[in-house]
Amino acid sequence: MSKKGTNQYYITRQETTESNARSYPRKFPIAINKAKGSWVEDVEGNKYLDFLCGAGTLALGHNYEQINQAMIEMLSSDQPLHILDLISPVKDEFVETLLSKLPAEFAKDAKIQFCSPSGTDATDAAIKLCKTATGRANIVSFGGGYHGMGHGALSCTGNLNAKNAVNGLMPGVYFFPYPYSYRCPFGLGNEEGVKAACNYFERTLKDPESGITKPACVILEPIQGEGGVIPAPVEFLKTVRRVTQELDIPLIIDEIQCGMGRSGKLFAFEYADIIPDVLLISKAIGGSQPLSVVVYNKKLDKWTAGAHAGTFRGNQLAMKAGTIVLNTVSKPEFLKDVTRKSELIQKRMNTLKSKVKIIGDFRGKGLMFGTEFIDPKGKKDVLGSYPACGEIAAQVQKLCFQNGLIVEKGGRNGAVMRFLCALNITDEDLNKGLDIFEKAVLQVNKKY
Repeated sequence: MSKKGTNQYYITRQETTESNARSYPRKFPIAINKAKGSWVEDVEGNKYLDFLCGAGTLALGHNYEQINQAMIEMLSSDQPLHILDLISPVKDEFVETLLSKLPAEFAKDAKIQFCSPSGTDATDAAIKLCKTATGRANIVSFGGGYHGMGHGALSCTGNLNAKNAVNGLMPGVYFFPYPYSYRCPFGLGNEEGVKAACNYFERTLKDPESGITKPACVILEPIQGEGGVIPAPVEFLKTVRRVTQELDIPLIIDEIQCGMGRSGKLFAFEYADIIPDVLLISKAIGGSQPLSVVVYNKKLDKWTAGAHAGTFRGNQLAMKAGTIVLNTVSKPEFLKDVTRKSELIQKRMNTLKSKVKIIGDFRGKGLMFGTEFIDPKGKKDVLGSYPACGEIAAQVQKLCFQNGLIVEKGGRNGAVMRFLCALNITDEDLNKGLDIFEKAVLQVNKKY
């Protein structure tokens, strides 16, 4: 047994007591003892820049002072912490704040369902809502989409690794191509690929011989996160919204990861100037505390009392913290600064890409970016793109960690390194993290 108080001591104990499903400790074998802002510190005193931030949950970084102070005051006041779906002044303020930040056209007819506290619960609630309201069964989702690990949410998720071993997932889910210019599912790329995705979506859903009966809903991420940080083109989002409206199919927009200022706007769907029927929000909205919310058009509210529930849907600490997050990240000057830092990243990464062979694509919006690594010795596809290479991405990730940067992979074949740093990260910390990343990429590139 390793000495108590060391990283290895805790990692060994974790290996013997926790499920084989654990993932992050396999890549980052540390026991975190302290965290502040964009930094975490392990039990041995080593410090790391955190470009993972709870998979995008910590929009304002670790232990944001205003949030912590508000929670401390609440804990000292005898206010309730857990109220199921009862009302309280804290909850009322959160609801009012959330509705005030939505586009006016959406907010005027909006209702809110609080769910059990993870994003997957929001997905399952939204599916139930749409099935109840429409009386229909089928769901339309998109390749590369990620909507959670619950039984229904996983059914709508594109990634096969988590699905292959699970028999009997929810039936009636149909997957459509999502525009991905670098690896276009139609072999076209760029504007032609986007047009093909738009046409395929519209023609198939309007085709009386398509074999797909009218679905209960369409679910879509405006920026695919786990799928490799792929922003949906505005034309595609507008087409999906127009077609679903014409066919009276509820559109669920999943902003669980890309929402709350992450994209440079409060919600990424705002880039396309569309209004969804259902909006999924979790992760960052709880201000580090678990919270999951479904906002939807009241025309869908066909539920009866108790039709959907969730024991921890009354998390008051999360609502108190969430009100602060909403008021902070929605400020025009805050979002403007996210965009400024986004441009800084783009400039540096595009320069890096031009120097190396192992980066095939760099893409994203706001402070949500993905670097796709390739095998430059592999065979090019019809678009001239080399094969995605998760092995190279893993080498870069390991070097980053050894040099004090925590950054996670995703995308096809685990080949996309994803930046999900705190939205209020300082320029100094951002540049320091990018320095570590660039150094690691250049080092791995020498092998190719």
